[in-house]
Amino acid sequence: MRRSARVLLDGVPVGRLEKRDDGSTAFTYDPAWVVLPGASPVSLTLPLRAEPYEHPMLHPFFANLLPEGWLLELSVTKLKVSRDDLFGLLLATGRDCVGAVEVVPCDAA
Repeated sequence: MRRSARVLLDGVPVGRLEKRDDGSTAFTYDPAWVVLPGASPVSLTLPLRAEPYEHPMLHPFFANLLPEGWLLELSVTKLKVSRDDLFGLLLATGRDCVGAVEVVPCDAA
């Protein structure tokens, strides 16, 4: 099952994160963002480029946005998301990440 999310930087949509059927993920910057003068990357590990960043699992930058420790335990219990479903957990918690990056399910407003 494919799932996808919009990635925002300071509230501005800058790209799309997609989980593929094989479990891999791809992050692709919006073409308009890549050519925008003064545009910033979401991370130094994801410099601006038109080609997608593919990873066999959830890219480490996005995995590092997930809750840890007691907050992870609370999140998986309250949200009823499997601790093994990192992409699902990111979709459920990505609106309230530390910093300027937000991850919002594509079907969300």
